[in-house]
Amino acid sequence: MYEFHGWFGIAENTEDHDAGTLDDGLRDLRARVEALGWGGVPSAAASLDVHNGTHFLVVNGAPNRPAALGAELTELLEFVARRFPGAWGLLYERSDDLEQPPGLGAFRVRVMARGRLVTRLDPFLSPVNPVIED
Repeated sequence: MYEFHGWFGIAENTEDHDAGTLDDGLRDLRARVEALGWGGVPSAAASLDVHNGTHFLVVNGAPNRPAALGAELTELLEFVARRFPGAWGLLYERSDDLEQPPGLGAFRVRVMARGRLVTRLDPFLSPVNPVIED
């Protein structure tokens, strides 16, 4: 199983959410979210939400077969980082199949900030045994 939970604030740059082409970018992002094909995967979802005037990409899931879904998720996040260099957020993920970091029994965190997506080790829920599981 591949478990993931993430949210990403959408901003065209670090000073202004809308630098003049936000609507076009959101249209492209919405099309990518709709094209994910996760409708056939009841254990995964992606949405583009608005809270207090700020747009957020929200992704969550726990599918049994992560291979194709994980690749689509990575492509989506890389698009967001490229198209919206002011975007920020976190993706927590764990799977027995993750090679590294961190491997079996831990979460990894993909951190998006200033147009970059960096993988970090999770200091809060890892190792899952004994932190959240027996």
